[in-house]
Amino acid sequence: MRKAGLVVLALLALIPGEAALAQVVLAQAAPGQRVAASAAPVQAPTYRVYVANESSDLVSRVAFTPGEGVVVEKEIPVGIMPGDNDGAHGISVSPDGEYWYVTIAHGTPRGYLWKFHAGPDTLVARTRLGLFPATMGLTPDGQFLMAVNFNLHGDMVPSDVSVVYTPSMIEVARVKTCLMPHGSRVRADGTRQYSACMHSERLVEIDVESFEISAQFDLSPGREGPFADGAEEGAADGMDHAAMADRVCSPTWVEPAAGVRADRFVYVACNRNGEVLEVDTEDWSVSRRFATGQAPYNLEATADGARLVATLKGEQAVAVFDLDAGTELGRIPTSRPVTHGVVASPDSRYAFVSNESVGSVRGTLDVIDLQMLEVVESIELQHQSGGIDFWSVTPPDPR
Repeated sequence: MRKAGLVVLALLALIPGEAALAQVVLAQAAPGQRVAASAAPVQAPTYRVYVANESSDLVSRVAFTPGEGVVVEKEIPVGIMPGDNDGAHGISVSPDGEYWYVTIAHGTPRGYLWKFHAGPDTLVARTRLGLFPATMGLTPDGQFLMAVNFNLHGDMVPSDVSVVYTPSMIEVARVKTCLMPHGSRVRADGTRQYSACMHSERLVEIDVESFEISAQFDLSPGREGPFADGAEEGAADGMDHAAMADRVCSPTWVEPAAGVRADRFVYVACNRNGEVLEVDTEDWSVSRRFATGQAPYNLEATADGARLVATLKGEQAVAVFDLDAGTELGRIPTSRPVTHGVVASPDSRYAFVSNESVGSVRGTLDVIDLQMLEVVESIELQHQSGGIDFWSVTPPDPR
């Protein structure tokens, strides 16, 4: 009889004007019955990211809804050479979410930057950059994009950073920096851009107003410190690099800090030395070191500034650090090897990690819950999934 009454009350709740009566009577029911009758599904937002698949010339748009799963919503072709891979390498979404950009690494003879409308995913424009353009950073207003020309071709010579004015997609400057620049990022206030020189053992800072180098920092283990003004690439520095091969940083990424540390500290992934350096850009010193494990590659600071996520390319894992305590919170295995890129959601709750995989095996995207410190979803993408950036959060449907 009691069960039948609850059914009637549930039906009353669906009739206009009777919902209040149903709530009053349900409140007087037994506790166990009250929970069962009033339970409603919790709505969750949907998070979306773009991932570049370098060996497929496809960009995947992926949507993740907590509790419902992860899906590939769309795959966007970006290659123009039918006989070879163009190499979709780095990907960045504009700060307003209106556009996304992808560097096409291989090119003939140079690479390209492509600009798309986000959502419709239609091509807007493209412009030629340097040799093997890789990662890029955007100023907070979205007006300038700074892409490193990684230069895997020919002799090992200093490369440069392309500066593109995004409204017209014109390259307005090219700043010569070092050997194999990588990990281009612009700090929160938009005044400085940073990149790491994989074969020059240095961190380079560019003034975004003048588009000139404003500082350089030696990352060689045991020799960390500012370079002298006017130091030339390849100049004698008293260091035998061949003899010191087991003591190199080989930096692959620079990540500006967020939150209370923004606009002062940057984090550098030392791929060969198995650590992340926190560099204070006010007094140009190493303020902290974080041991990571094998081959840290990409870094992401959460928007709240509380955590740093490092992909471990040689360990098939991700390391998560508490930046307040200066400790590692956890080491999380990923779904496939050659763990590559990482981006965090704006609410600092989730990290999205791309895994290149090996050979003909497709890459994957893992979704990591940064509170539980575990992979909560994974999905197979295309070949050599690498560059990744966050696009949007869609609020839950209020209906």
